[in-house]
Amino acid sequence: MSSFAKMYQSNLNAALFGLSLDRRSGLPLHAQLTQALREMLRADPAAAGERLPPSRALAEELSVSRMTVTTAYDQLIAEGYLSTRPGGGTYVAEDLPHLAPPAPRHAPHSQPHTAQTWLPFQPGLPDQALFPHRLWARHLERAWRNPDPPLLHRPDPFGWPPLRQAIRDHLAAWRGLDCATEQVVITGGAWDGFDLIARAALPPGALMATEDPGWATMGHVLAASGITERPVRIDAEGLDPADLPPETRAVTITPSRHFPTGIAMPLTRRLALLDWARERDALIVEDDYDSEFRYRGQPLPALAGLDGLQRVIYMGSFSKLLSPALRIGYLVLPERLVTPMRDAIATTGSRVSMVPQPALASFMASGEFATHLRRMRRHYAKRQRHLLNELTGLEDYLQLQPDPSGMHLCAGLGPALAPLGDRAISERAKAVGLTLRALSSHARLPDPPQGLLLGYAAFDERALSTAADTLRTLLKEL
Repeated sequence: MSSFAKMYQSNLNAALFGLSLDRRSGLPLHAQLTQALREMLRADPAAAGERLPPSRALAEELSVSRMTVTTAYDQLIAEGYLSTRPGGGTYVAEDLPHLAPPAPRHAPHSQPHTAQTWLPFQPGLPDQALFPHRLWARHLERAWRNPDPPLLHRPDPFGWPPLRQAIRDHLAAWRGLDCATEQVVITGGAWDGFDLIARAALPPGALMATEDPGWATMGHVLAASGITERPVRIDAEGLDPADLPPETRAVTITPSRHFPTGIAMPLTRRLALLDWARERDALIVEDDYDSEFRYRGQPLPALAGLDGLQRVIYMGSFSKLLSPALRIGYLVLPERLVTPMRDAIATTGSRVSMVPQPALASFMASGEFATHLRRMRRHYAKRQRHLLNELTGLEDYLQLQPDPSGMHLCAGLGPALAPLGDRAISERAKAVGLTLRALSSHARLPDPPQGLLLGYAAFDERALSTAADTLRTLLKEL
């Protein structure tokens, strides 16, 4: 650590240990501490990336219980101000917009910082205007106004048991997946999930095959978790187990709706993949991406259900269903991996905030979560139809067709655009205020497929109409 970094770290600790809490205030101590930390981080962007003192040390210095500090830390982790890292420790989050320095007082004409505005066609975003904020606030307030005693004790490393039960019930109702509550693990999202899988289920450096094209940051996620990635090009039916290298120990797939192409893996291919896993004693990680947003027909059975949770780990998330800010996901494990997973989590502790978990549990158990999903599904289906209607007449430019599920359309390039390539078109779109993700940017292998991703879920019909007009003009000028 440089001398400057050491000096700043000491300044950060000094500021933290110098905090003063008012025990006569009607505001609980943990709320006072949360507010003070939040204001401190907003006022000093140089804190980004710095490590905070252990909760026990700060609790002793402030003469409060450790639970007061951990509750404040958990709340700020949930809000995105803080984060945890492999190996332990709590850190100020890196490069967050709300940590930007305030405009100087001597520059009255400076523009105040505003939250990032997503450009039309940005994929993978839920519409936050549809989020039931009042209902959520009610569940959150009820959970912590008079918390259950177990919430104030050492938490279960697998997560809040009522939330795990609610997830189990949700999967049984929506995906026909039969599992026990003990098999459900709450995670901090995909990164945390893959790190846990690497530590609990795979030897160091194990080879995991991934879909190509696929999740653009998958390689970084697996590398950080000690997993060796091997991209495998998909075909019209998804990933073919015949193309997997012999040394493959695991494969991660999105069979219900491949990301980003939208391909659904047919039953014959799913069964062939399960046969491959049994023959090779290998593991399958099923990322059930977008499975709740299906607009026509019945979804194919989850791989984990076909397998009876023998060699498949089922992975899910609430980022697309509720909000990316929630940062809560989950794994459903084969029974044989439950004990190894508990051992793996015991080395670092859970990295998931406990603050939103009881609220999410009651939100799901009340039936309001299912109502919210049905509402979103109606809106998103309507928006997809509207976008397709707005883009009629562009057959020479885009190969578009209805998608039975998902939150974006994957459009192939028509003959008028094929010579340009999707990345060049994506760059041109930025200049006119559109986010058109290039399909090839999600591939790591040579000769990637060409196409454009058009996200529609986060934008209402008026915004989609305006964006479609802009896109039509752009494509005809290329």
